[in-house]
Amino acid sequence: MSQAWLNEIKWTDDGLVPVIAQNSKTGKVMMFAWMSRDSLAETVASGCAVYWSRSRQKLWRKGEVSGHQQVVKSIRVDCDADVILLEIEQKGGIACHTGRESCFYRRFHRGVWETVEPVLKDPAEIYTNSK
Repeated sequence: MSQAWLNEIKWTDDGLVPVIAQNSKTGKVMMFAWMSRDSLAETVASGCAVYWSRSRQKLWRKGEVSGHQQVVKSIRVDCDADVILLEIEQKGGIACHTGRESCFYRRFHRGVWETVEPVLKDPAEIYTNSK
């Protein structure tokens, strides 16, 4: 398949595009990340979410350590072609490295950030193979 469709994306100066991962069944926003051309192309080819890790400067195949893969059900681009929306099935029900369902587990309320979602699994148990 030609990859000319990648040219339609408005990449940042550092070659990235912001990505929102949303649960395809519930509509809940699971996480925010970045993709490079290579990670978006691999996501399309594999059917599983692959992001660009800015801190590690490498491809981040979501779930390769934790087992919490994101199976991509749909890929959308916004009207300006500068944000990607992935509708995903979250394997294991955990998207956040803190062991929570969603990375958006804190809510601003009366001047403080409150934790409003529980830890589903201790991160020490999730990432035992990453060392």
